[in-house]
Amino acid sequence: MQMKPTSFLIFLLLACSNLNAQKKQSTYSGWQHYGGDAGGMRYSDLQQVNDKNVTRLKPVWTYRTGELDTYRNTDLQEKAAFEATPVLADGVLFFSTPTCRVIAIDASTGKEKWVFDPGIDLKAGYSEVTSRGVSVWSPPGTAGDMAKRVFIATLDGRLIALNARNGAKIVSFGNNGIIHLREGFGNEWSITSPPAIAGNTIIVGSSMGDNQRVDYPRGTVRGYDVLSGALIWSWDPIPTNNSDPAWNTWKNNSAKSTGAANAWAVISADAERDMVFIPTSCPAPDYYGGERKGDNLYSNSVVALKASTGKMIWHYQVVHHDIWDYDIAAQPLLFWWQKNGKSIPAVAIGTKMGHIFVLNRETGKPLFPVEERAVPASDIPGEETAKTQPFPVLPEPLGLRHVSVNDAWGITAADKEEAAKRIARHRNEGIFTPPSQAGTLVTPGNVGGIHWGGMCYDAKKGLLITNINRLAAIITLIPREKAEQLEKEDPSLLRAETGRQKGTPYIMKRDYLFKRTEAGLLMQAAPPWGTLLAIDMKNAEKKWEVPLGYMLDPAQYPDAPGWGSINLGGAIVTAGNLVFVAATADNRFRAFNTETGKQLWETELPAGGQATPMTYAIHGKQYIVIAAGGHGKLGTKPGDYVVAYALD
Repeated sequence: MQMKPTSFLIFLLLACSNLNAQKKQSTYSGWQHYGGDAGGMRYSDLQQVNDKNVTRLKPVWTYRTGELDTYRNTDLQEKAAFEATPVLADGVLFFSTPTCRVIAIDASTGKEKWVFDPGIDLKAGYSEVTSRGVSVWSPPGTAGDMAKRVFIATLDGRLIALNARNGAKIVSFGNNGIIHLREGFGNEWSITSPPAIAGNTIIVGSSMGDNQRVDYPRGTVRGYDVLSGALIWSWDPIPTNNSDPAWNTWKNNSAKSTGAANAWAVISADAERDMVFIPTSCPAPDYYGGERKGDNLYSNSVVALKASTGKMIWHYQVVHHDIWDYDIAAQPLLFWWQKNGKSIPAVAIGTKMGHIFVLNRETGKPLFPVEERAVPASDIPGEETAKTQPFPVLPEPLGLRHVSVNDAWGITAADKEEAAKRIARHRNEGIFTPPSQAGTLVTPGNVGGIHWGGMCYDAKKGLLITNINRLAAIITLIPREKAEQLEKEDPSLLRAETGRQKGTPYIMKRDYLFKRTEAGLLMQAAPPWGTLLAIDMKNAEKKWEVPLGYMLDPAQYPDAPGWGSINLGGAIVTAGNLVFVAATADNRFRAFNTETGKQLWETELPAGGQATPMTYAIHGKQYIVIAAGGHGKLGTKPGDYVVAYALD
């Protein structure tokens, strides 16, 4: 068939338009969500940077947020942590600072495009001073109310919608671009993780301070319309009436008077199945449950909700009646599990206990065996511990399970002797040993096992990879009327963190099995204190595990690189056979071989890298980016840097 000239011209224009659209689409490739994808796999199929050339990585641009100036004349720096992971949209990186300023920069140059400051009260006194990132919603069109928008949930309890092009508030969302999440919940309601988005619903959890009283606000999770900001649904992790099957797991009507069980970690979404996966935390207070006897469903659970309605689909509790601060801190990881040639939609739940539960994503049923095993009973008057706890048979539990006097460690003989005496004087029966008046060695502690940095998954290799801490906490419960006297008798109690636990008979003291020295944190249990490891999910067996980072100067202590480091922040994995992770106390950024765990590259960051990195490609060039701003509570070097690396 012969075309007329005008028809041919139209055909040519349409073909060029389609070609340009495809070219533009392929120009940008990368990290569209905090966890890489909405299910938190933290995986990239980019492989320009790979195990053969990673040693050629060099910094190509650095952006400074100015956050250190924001902290000046406040006490925020003692708590502030730059934990953000940027997300990519249309060649622009969007991220948030610890004080919730939202920044957009050019992803290829690091040049600033705009900054939005929500103006939080810097002197308000927040339990945590961090914001792990923002979420971007991409509409089918780009005009008017359908403009691409960036969402930030703030420390002072606001959900704000911004125009991705210029950072202006979208006035048609909520009240002039803002939803005030604290209304009806009180001034302790904060948000530290980016909201989840499934279809046209944006889902928000909350963060609260721990251990101060029983009657914290309830940890209600809410879903809002992404365009208007209208409330669509709300779901409460503590049952609200006796028609809920979980009601009887809160004895003596304690569900009416207990708070928290909030979802402060990152929520995962499966838009195709209209599902969101909510990781919940411990009810208030963390270390004494006498005012909330029973298993306390739906706390310490992953709960699958219908994203469009908030209706519960299934729930799975990983700790019954938590009195160890074993919140689910890691984002639930959505992946496809391969068995007998079939692909099964799965969710992996990484926990502070070092337990990994692998469940069918649609039903919540375990894909590997889980056993209920007897655990130690409490000797605290008024407390009723659960008789059993769930233990996954596979994968085998990770990390620190028990510390004996034989595990006492120190650089000198005197250090080791001091550690042994400290271990010997506490109650110590392994994992799930309850808090006690004599002081209990909790193994792992509340930042032990898998923390908020989460896990990553290489689907092609079937490897689940995570970094963990191996740190014991020391928890002491003191009768309220004896607290002042006991603090005078034992100076170590004065130095320990205090939780008032109002509404209970006990004050909580929390310390850790280390001491501060001129050389740094001197751990008092044998290393390694932080590791990176891989699990082959075909058979749930550990493939490799290596020490991660160091805490003492290798120039003075040559063995320090084998001792590992306490770490905060996550790892990512790429098709280049590489795992990238910072997180450690030594301010280093490293790359490891995915197959073997061998370290292939490291570089020193300008400040602590307590964040999860990300990677993307622009115009065919792969970049690896990480926030380096330090962590006040971990004591790493403060800063305000975002650093990009690429091949030289």
